[in-house]
Amino acid sequence: MSLIPAAAPAQGVPAAGREPALLPPVDVIEDAGGITLHADLPGVGREQLELRVEGDTLTIEGVLALPRRQGLEPLHAEVPIARYRRAFTLSRELDPGRIGAELAHGVLRVRIPKAAHAQPRRIEVRAG
Repeated sequence: MSLIPAAAPAQGVPAAGREPALLPPVDVIEDAGGITLHADLPGVGREQLELRVEGDTLTIEGVLALPRRQGLEPLHAEVPIARYRRAFTLSRELDPGRIGAELAHGVLRVRIPKAAHAQPRRIEVRAG
């Protein structure tokens, strides 16, 4: 079973027709029931977050919503790009129809369960 980062341009370099985006750091944890993905998205609210599955690709996009005081502009910005984007290729052992996600304290948690055919199962042995 696998969740593979999809081919992506270098951080901050836009793909054709897209604006530049940061690659959020992601941890991927596999267990018997599926995969859990943790993505750091500080400054992104639930309303500015989009997850979508197209074919075998899971895409995470989020827009930073940092508060600014009216009439003030920053003199220096460590993070000049206001968007996160990350894509992953889902293996056929995963069930994209049952993906669940929650966002808390700037960390997105995505649970991708295994498909029924990939779940571990016990085979009963009958006496003959």
